[in-house]
Amino acid sequence: MKKIQMVDLQGQYQHIKPQINEAFQSILDTAYYIGGPEVKGFQADLEKYLNVKHVIPCANGTDALQIAMMGLGLKPGDEVITVDFTFAATVEVIALLRLTPVLVDVDKATFNMDIDALKKAITPKTKAIVPVHLFGQCANMEAIMAVAKQHNLFVIEDNAQAIGADYTFSDGRKQKSGTMGNVGTTSFFPSKNLGCYGDGGAIFTNDDDLAHTIRGIVNHGMYKRYYHDVVGVNSRLDSLQAAVLQIKLPLLDGYCAARQKAAKFYSEGFADCSKIETPKISDFTTHVFHQYTLKTNNVNRNALHQHLLDKGIPNAIYYPVALHAQKAYADDRYDEADFKVTNDLCKTVLSLPMHTELEEEQQQFIIDTILEFCK
Repeated sequence: MKKIQMVDLQGQYQHIKPQINEAFQSILDTAYYIGGPEVKGFQADLEKYLNVKHVIPCANGTDALQIAMMGLGLKPGDEVITVDFTFAATVEVIALLRLTPVLVDVDKATFNMDIDALKKAITPKTKAIVPVHLFGQCANMEAIMAVAKQHNLFVIEDNAQAIGADYTFSDGRKQKSGTMGNVGTTSFFPSKNLGCYGDGGAIFTNDDDLAHTIRGIVNHGMYKRYYHDVVGVNSRLDSLQAAVLQIKLPLLDGYCAARQKAAKFYSEGFADCSKIETPKISDFTTHVFHQYTLKTNNVNRNALHQHLLDKGIPNAIYYPVALHAQKAYADDRYDEADFKVTNDLCKTVLSLPMHTELEEEQQQFIIDTILEFCK
């Protein structure tokens, strides 16, 4: 059996090695490293894939979130609601812009934003909602958009973990994750379902005016060289990363299908174990399994985590500490009673190896090791 990897980027590279090497050599020969044809080509390809009018590439997923908020004109003191159970980047940019983060609990089945908690958190100062499509499936966007419309709020989708997922509205309409709010953002960090070989990100919107503003922000506020019309940042996707993404994008649906197949194998393997809760998929979304995250019942999660490591099985805890409990984001406004689900998840979740190169022999070994521990 091959060594088990949490994410096997080397194995994935071998399948596209000739295309990658040829693309890199071409860029090295032309020395067009910033804003080259690869960036423009990838942008157009992603617009077509997402069926969205505007894709604005940028340097990373965190910048994408920050630039989206800057583009919407949010001001210091404005309240932005997001979830307590996610990676810190989502709340980090809110704090960096001197906006006021408002954290809410998540649904215990899907780990995505709890709609009742969202409604409870809205105040006259609320200006935006940032749903996170965690681990690979969409939050309840139809409900979130209804709340946003009622209160005249912006919606910024954090789609760093769910690119490729499909959302189905109650009327049968389908949209890609990240394209339903006022603006969507994503990360192309190497381990993502659509990942490059460094940092990268993108912002997408159907709003022409917002897209224009964002295009200036990502390039020092310039639309014409050395003329700065808005306050901007330096956040550009380079040609090498765009080349990788342009090669991988046509393979994304296949990558997601491979992850879904691996997830099904895991879930069937744990079906008869009451001490393991496998991921629940909402009926309005597909799940592209950026992570395969299970929940332990009456099992010492930390001991299981270490046991797997001792057996040569990589695994991870996403996330061990709630955002409201992090030193950087602690606030007297928060009541522990409002974060029951998040606090429980931080003690019980465990993410298993998940990538396109997983073999059933490897998965069976992982399953058997966990079941043996849970006896």
